[in-house]
Amino acid sequence: MKQLQFREALREAMEEEMRLDPNIFLMGEEVADYNGAYKVSQGMLDEFGPKRVIDTPIAELGFAGIGVGAAMNGLRPIIEFMTFNFSLVAIDQVINVAAKSLSMSGGNFGVPIVFRGPTGSAGQLGAQHSQNFENWYANCPGLKVVVPSNPADAKGLLKTSIRDNDPVIFMESEQMYGLKGDVPEGEYTIPIGKASVVKEGADVSLVTFGKMIRVAEQAMTELENKGISCELIDLRTVRPIDYETLLNSIRKTNRMVVLEEAWPLASISSEIAYWMQKYAFDYLDAPVTRVTSRDTPLPYAPTLVEAYLPNVKRVLDAIDTVMYR
Repeated sequence: MKQLQFREALREAMEEEMRLDPNIFLMGEEVADYNGAYKVSQGMLDEFGPKRVIDTPIAELGFAGIGVGAAMNGLRPIIEFMTFNFSLVAIDQVINVAAKSLSMSGGNFGVPIVFRGPTGSAGQLGAQHSQNFENWYANCPGLKVVVPSNPADAKGLLKTSIRDNDPVIFMESEQMYGLKGDVPEGEYTIPIGKASVVKEGADVSLVTFGKMIRVAEQAMTELENKGISCELIDLRTVRPIDYETLLNSIRKTNRMVVLEEAWPLASISSEIAYWMQKYAFDYLDAPVTRVTSRDTPLPYAPTLVEAYLPNVKRVLDAIDTVMYR
């Protein structure tokens, strides 16, 4: 094992894949001369040159469309959005072209492309730069949606995403780029659609993904002090969702809390709650409970940001509720 920052793990994944396949290229705002807005692509221009690490204008619709066209013609683009908030400018290309081309062409045109960049809040960035889009993109057939929570998963999942023949939405967090963690030496990949049981437990299942895993881990420490055995599951991908792992967990613990950063309506957590009541109803000793962000645009004031986001106390309160404590 070696210690890498989250951004370094992403960079290693792209570099390794680009060395293996000359059809892979990276394109986005500031990815080349500036080494990436968050230094994810640092040094890649020097190794791969300006034809494979390409700076773009501030024109997400334009360079997303170029990427989709390139993918339909045999290349394998990695398109970096400086934030997925800006992907709304390009969403027509992502949804109406990338996600639908294989089906609409009767299997004749695949779109092997990765759209990647940060999602969610990152401090005082204001409402227009702080929302989560995992559930938005997970709603669309034809897309795969990946949300890693640590450097090792980031590398393994990104390598798998680049090799995938379907369009992949790969969502990161600005607050995680400096996060350090153990990353395996040598070649490895992680399958899309397979959750990770971070810690086994017997009393309650806590399900989350992305940077909310940090909140969950802090809550786990408190739960251990209370004598509650909590099973922590990291989804890793939200389309497809690994329902089998979730069902196996709830059959054991009989209780579930789902933690996510998005707004509550039509969220990943509401989808999971539906599946649990449909396929594991007889195992439930309490209703599935959700912890999400507040149902309002993200405020700017630090105190309001704190009140808006899921936190340890809200997770603990939810677990107390399903435990009838």
